[in-house]
Amino acid sequence: MKKFDGFPARTEYTALPNVFFSGLLPQIDDLAELKTTLHVLAMLSRKKGYPRYVSRQELLANESLMAGLKTKDESSESTLQKSLEKAVSRGTLLSIAVEKDGTSEDIFFLNTTSNRQLIEQVESGELELTGLKKSGKKYVPPDEVPDIFTLYEENIGILTPMIADELSEAEKLYPAEWINDAVKEAVLYNKRNIKYILKILENWAAEGKNDGTHQRHPKKTDPDKYIKGKYGHMVRR
Repeated sequence: MKKFDGFPARTEYTALPNVFFSGLLPQIDDLAELKTTLHVLAMLSRKKGYPRYVSRQELLANESLMAGLKTKDESSESTLQKSLEKAVSRGTLLSIAVEKDGTSEDIFFLNTTSNRQLIEQVESGELELTGLKKSGKKYVPPDEVPDIFTLYEENIGILTPMIADELSEAEKLYPAEWINDAVKEAVLYNKRNIKYILKILENWAAEGKNDGTHQRHPKKTDPDKYIKGKYGHMVRR
């Protein structure tokens, strides 16, 4: 067995739901399924946009995963397929087949309420998923700050389709740093909702963010300044 060299001084982390350890991990008795599940969770956490899903082709291109699934008796591709089937049967993942360029592409979602509703919309024809890409590129986990959807989920609350749409629009209108800072300010004053965040961004766009007061004296900022004025009634406290 090759000895692990240890973790570097500066390393990236992947967040896992608490229920993974308390409810799911005790049930998984297959090592290949566990490896596949962990890789899917890691890949989903680094996805941008909404909805988030991982295709079978992306998993096949993940060299780290495929190397870990390889055995003497079975190919890594066959092991991956069986592991995905187990994860879907267990209820960890949701799977649908989508047509792309005349061929069928299997894509996988984390089993959440919003994703179950999304798949129902896809299967009924109400929603069409776009942006599926097939390529032979290797999967390389990027070193980057969390996207706005991850930022919201980790600091504010559940990401619903409606909130995802509002964040997508905000991403088009404001710099990423503004959104990051607006989330931080919402957390600082315990005003954890999307309308408060959007009101902060609107205020900065109208009055200027770099006015000195916000940067030098953030603790003296009035937390209620964003719920006053013409549109204050729109912000839930």
